Amino acid sequence: MSTLDHYVEILKKGNIKVTQQRIDILKYLDSHLSHPTAEEIFLSLKKTHPALSKTTVYNSLDVLRKHGIITTLTITENELRYDFKTKMHHHFLCKKCGQIIDIDISCPNIEKISKFGHRVDEVHGYFKGICKNCLDQGRGKNKSQSLT
Repeated sequence: MSTLDHYVEILKKGNIKVTQQRIDILKYLDSHLSHPTAEEIFLSLKKTHPALSKTTVYNSLDVLRKHGIITTLTITENELRYDFKTKMHHHFLCKKCGQIIDIDISCPNIEKISKFGHRVDEVHGYFKGICKNCLDQGRGKNKSQSLT
């Protein structure tokens, strides 16, 4: 299956109208694991698609989010960021370089909540500190290096 077919299949499974813009956004998110903002996605795609509007990007992201194809993060103060990875996971924000890193650990409290009859659809776990790369480069020496 080609990459294009993969994104078309994702949209069809979600009962979402297949458009080139939605395919391009999915492809961008799948290849840019940096958890970009809508503005970053727009500016990058605009280079190769000059007719693309900011409204189209925002609307497409909203449709993809509502259908559970992408997720949103609010790990930074007033920014909404997008993630193609929908499997439950946490995130780590480096306070030095700003990088947002996926942390593949599960939430130990989901089973406890489920015992009360609740269904958990989302879990947002955010860790903030200094990433390994910044620590290795000495950029984190002035702050506590413990993440516990």
